[in-house]
Amino acid sequence: MTLALGAGFAVVAAFAGWRGARPPNPMKGPRLIPWRAIMVFAAAAAVLLVVQAERVAGFGPG
Repeated sequence: MTLALGAGFAVVAAFAGWRGARPPNPMKGPRLIPWRAIMVFAAAAAVLLVVQAERVAGFGPG
């Protein structure tokens, strides 16, 4: 479950990074979704979940 959530957050981070890196389009108006913030939070959650999975598997300090 932890690895699945970590992988899901990694996919969300990659998608949000792709969307946030696209150039702005003034004809469409401002972006209403903060893609870069979503990318940062999803990547942080993915890293934390992978570290938690390693601890459950027995790696790292007790």
